[in-house]
Amino acid sequence: MRAVLCKAFGPPDSLVVEEIESPSPGAGDVVVSVKAAGVNFPDVLIIENKYQLKPPLPFSPGSELSGIVKSIGDGVTNVNPGDRVLAITGYGAFAEEVNVEAKRLLPIPDGMDFVTAASFGLTYCTSDHALRDRGALKPGETLLVLGASGGVGISAIEIAKALGARVIACASSDDKLAVCRLHGADATINYATEDLRERIKALTDGKGPDVVYDPVGGPYTEPALRSIAWRGRLLVVGFAAGEIPKIPLNLTLLKGCSIVGVFWGDFSRREPGNFAQSVRQLGRWYAEGKLKPHVSATFPLARAADALKLMAARQVKGKVVLTV
Repeated sequence: MRAVLCKAFGPPDSLVVEEIESPSPGAGDVVVSVKAAGVNFPDVLIIENKYQLKPPLPFSPGSELSGIVKSIGDGVTNVNPGDRVLAITGYGAFAEEVNVEAKRLLPIPDGMDFVTAASFGLTYCTSDHALRDRGALKPGETLLVLGASGGVGISAIEIAKALGARVIACASSDDKLAVCRLHGADATINYATEDLRERIKALTDGKGPDVVYDPVGGPYTEPALRSIAWRGRLLVVGFAAGEIPKIPLNLTLLKGCSIVGVFWGDFSRREPGNFAQSVRQLGRWYAEGKLKPHVSATFPLARAADALKLMAARQVKGKVVLTV
């Protein structure tokens, strides 16, 4: 089978596509014939050795996939060969076949195609955990989304609207903000051309957002926190800007607010019952038409480096998917 391999840490162009031996399932494992694999910002970081997960070399990047169960190992009872599944793997998804722990597989919702399924798990599960669990977002509250045109940003917009919240989407260009409005954003801020704090103040009548969803970090976190409402919650989702901000803690005192970490990967492992509940709710919302993943581009597996370069350049709206 073919697989995209990282043999030495470096930029996307250092990846190679090679023929390797097909995997065989061990006890409790399943081999999935991959049909599509989502591309996410952590995939850029992991090949550069800048991510918290550090697999041994060589490895295939790719943290989520959709496909068909090819074979199952001893003790597997939750899936059968031929089942349509999606999985969040951490790494390894950029390959024609992947060995996955059976407990990490989820059924693809009825009516969902493979490309959409490969765009769904990581982003929507992260945002649901962030907004409902860690942020306790309530109907009528205001959510500010930084980096709103990316995969997690769009999922946050849609989930917040499903919860009955008002959403202010922030991004770096007008075309990105147009995508955010298509997915339900009530108001937008172009933080490349507008003063972030002044626009937040104007759009919230000086009150500030109740919850800030921040997958970006860098120069935007502190002004968003300074603008947050009394008892607000800043959700730390990631650092796509590259810089981990250093926050003056007196701001939390003055605002009576909270800075809340969102680590979906450990949540899914440590709290499987709550994770299963989250997936069920997301499936219901998808069936109701409230969640519509935005796939802006697809690439064949052999062009994984091009997809990752697009992600690294922050030119992606929604999700990019590799098709196999």
